[in-house]
Amino acid sequence: MKTQLIIATSAILAMAASTAPAQTTGATAGGTARTTDLTEVIVTGTRRVDRTVSDSASPIDIISASDITAQPTTNMLDTVRNLVPSFFVGQNTISDASTFVRAPSLRGLPSDQVLVMLNGKRFNRSALVQVYNGGDTGLSFGSHGSDIGSIPSIGVSRLEVLRDGATAQYGSDAIAGVLNFGLRNDDGFEAVARYGQFQDHSDGESNQIAANFGAHFGKAFVNVSGEYSDDEQTSRGVTRPVAVAFANENPSLAGELPHYPLPAQIFGNSPNHGYKLLLNSGYEVSDSSEIYLFANVAFNHADQSFNFRSSLVGTRPFETTFGTFNDIGGRSFFQHPYYNTQCPAGNATCPAGGYVYDTNIFLLSSIYPAGFTPRFVGETEQQYGTVGYKGTTSSGLRYDLSGSLSENSLDLSMYNSIAPSFGQASQTSFEFGKLIQKETNVNLDLAYDIDAGFASPVTLSGGAEFRRETYESTEGDPQSYGSGAYAAPHDLYVQTSPGVFALCTPATCNGETQTAVEDPSASGYGGTSPTYAGSNSENSYGVYLGAEADLTSRLSAGAAVRYEDYETAGGATVYKLNGIFKIIDSLSVRATLGSGFHAPSPGQNNTQVLTTNFIAGDSIQTGTYPVTSTVAQFYGGQPLKPEYSDNFGAGLVFNPSPNFTATLDWYRIDVRDRIFISRVFTVTAADILALPELANVGVGGNVQYFTNSLDTSTEGVDLVMTNRADVGNGSLNLTFAYNYNNTKVTGFDPAAISPNQIVDAEHLAPNHRANLQAVWSSGSWSFSATQHYYGTWRDETDYPGQLFSAKFTFDADVSYNFLEKYSLTIGGNNVLNTYPDKVASTPGDPVYVITNGQENGTVYPRNGGPFGMNGAFWYARLRIKF
Repeated sequence: MKTQLIIATSAILAMAASTAPAQTTGATAGGTARTTDLTEVIVTGTRRVDRTVSDSASPIDIISASDITAQPTTNMLDTVRNLVPSFFVGQNTISDASTFVRAPSLRGLPSDQVLVMLNGKRFNRSALVQVYNGGDTGLSFGSHGSDIGSIPSIGVSRLEVLRDGATAQYGSDAIAGVLNFGLRNDDGFEAVARYGQFQDHSDGESNQIAANFGAHFGKAFVNVSGEYSDDEQTSRGVTRPVAVAFANENPSLAGELPHYPLPAQIFGNSPNHGYKLLLNSGYEVSDSSEIYLFANVAFNHADQSFNFRSSLVGTRPFETTFGTFNDIGGRSFFQHPYYNTQCPAGNATCPAGGYVYDTNIFLLSSIYPAGFTPRFVGETEQQYGTVGYKGTTSSGLRYDLSGSLSENSLDLSMYNSIAPSFGQASQTSFEFGKLIQKETNVNLDLAYDIDAGFASPVTLSGGAEFRRETYESTEGDPQSYGSGAYAAPHDLYVQTSPGVFALCTPATCNGETQTAVEDPSASGYGGTSPTYAGSNSENSYGVYLGAEADLTSRLSAGAAVRYEDYETAGGATVYKLNGIFKIIDSLSVRATLGSGFHAPSPGQNNTQVLTTNFIAGDSIQTGTYPVTSTVAQFYGGQPLKPEYSDNFGAGLVFNPSPNFTATLDWYRIDVRDRIFISRVFTVTAADILALPELANVGVGGNVQYFTNSLDTSTEGVDLVMTNRADVGNGSLNLTFAYNYNNTKVTGFDPAAISPNQIVDAEHLAPNHRANLQAVWSSGSWSFSATQHYYGTWRDETDYPGQLFSAKFTFDADVSYNFLEKYSLTIGGNNVLNTYPDKVASTPGDPVYVITNGQENGTVYPRNGGPFGMNGAFWYARLRIKF
């Protein structure tokens, strides 16, 4: 099917190219037609000022502002996913903090191997290091990348996607490629209002308002963009079998179930609202120099449903689709009372530390009679600013000196929960502390053209960079991370006569001889303890040299070398060579060769967090610890090393006429010592005895830490074809973009990484993706249709053995321009209401007859798969521009 799709699309575009008149057009990365031409100058991946898309030695795609703002999405992550086939990001329905800051992947590589830039300057990392274990973060497990969700679409003039390693040009992180968001500097006013909702259940109502204003004032210009969005939740699961049983047995309390009548645990989008601001400005100091300032400020509040804690006492048998019955009951802290009376002081028959078996008890059902579902709240804040001075001297030297300051934070809290080990003294709301990422960057870039007798001047470039990164975590509420009195068992004593007690026996105390052992920390997440609160900083510097030129009228080449030095990771020297040769006027061949590296961030070196992971349907307390901690070293942790890569690429550029272009690029990226997170180590009572700090995780909980645990080799192909032709009374733009990406784990530490994680690294993102789009415009009308193809994929960590099948989704919209300044669009994404495969029923994690879902209510894969699990989304958008 994939081959047939490619052949058919190639034939269509080829026929269009042969019959269409010569008009200019360009290629984008993801099946979105453009109206600009291939002579458009690029700034990413080169220091020359005359490079265009068609003569670039490295594959680069330009996505225009109209392409970006046409997407009915409120998060730039989803926008880029819809446009760029090799870009992957999950929906992350219940993924702890990874729901608030989702980690994308480019070419199957993690988010911190993709460099993000604004106006050619490095964008900051988010405050979250990805430690959630599962398919939600399988491609970016352990990564520490940027959060492009803080960028408003209306403020972007274009996105340049460099599909090539660029560490030698831009420094650490650019192993998989570069996303450079160019900011608007035009004049005028534009405002957009969009409303939409999902077809099924009529949920997920989405509201968005955005505006942009730009003006020139003499020698200065200012362009300001703002966006506000408010998205409601979606629900695509079913309730738990225990919730059904509770409602049937306690009809008067059914309304007390969380979210009733919706499932007690929501699998879907989390409700969120927030704003995003962008400023781009400049002042012309002279005819050849300029001061510039641009900034990004954003805030988002999200409220996530967590794992339901059932109050059903005892267990009930539930039938599976296999005809077998499994016993399922409520959570342990609902199954028994908390005994509150401690042994009297100085009583020899009731020693200190013991509890009295009496009627002074606490039942958790007194607070949550029908159980509870914790609500996890994440508030992200972003502040980023760059100021610089650039220009050209009288001798022709181009210079750009800039400084950037940024701070990104994630404030985590929870309500509707409890700290079980604290019993009656427990809070029901918790502050977990704030994660903070701060960065300071200072850059000097220089370029100078000299005549060396070649077909063009040689562009010599060089520069230096200083960076300081600080990762900080603040202390949470003591109960959010601590262990209360009930975290360990205590002997129970029964009073036999006044002042006299005897140790409980099963016969004298109704089967109870000790207090029950309860989980430490808040139920659902763990705050930062004083041991790991604080900040850690690292300084680094880099220098680079480069040269680019047209050696002949048909051959262009470039070279770059860079040295960077990090306080903790040491130094690294990397290089890049690339070139393009024009075989004939309409056909060119290009190639790249280079090396790259990624240094571990202060966040990766110092993150400590306690999360609740879903493992085979069960929620498990999981602690992630810095490699320098006593906990990580207890389980074999070693200091982190940098990641190193070798990049290879070769491609063809075919441009037989101004209205048609095709590019075909092969690539290979070999990465050594990839930073990942170790397999989990289960905590035992003996472990806690040897290392008391493990009591915060608890017996049966898991421990993991960062490690350089695997080597990978990623190989793939990008095919992009675009054509524009006059059809009927209008113009028709056709674009086809296809990506094949195949990652293989070529080496790994079996003590640190599991076989399931290897499968996810290789197959979580579909190995095949394609977009085919047609846009026809005539007069005031415009019609757009896009067919997306997603190949098969796996999520072995969450759903072992299941191969999720390939799917097509279809988008369509119609726009009408009226009164010169107004445009109305009606459209839909995934209009055929396509869903990923349902999760298969397995003996280890079956589907239950009573709900047609798994024990936790799962119906579709929790991470949403490559296009989400919400179904069709319909929207209307009004745009005003003058």
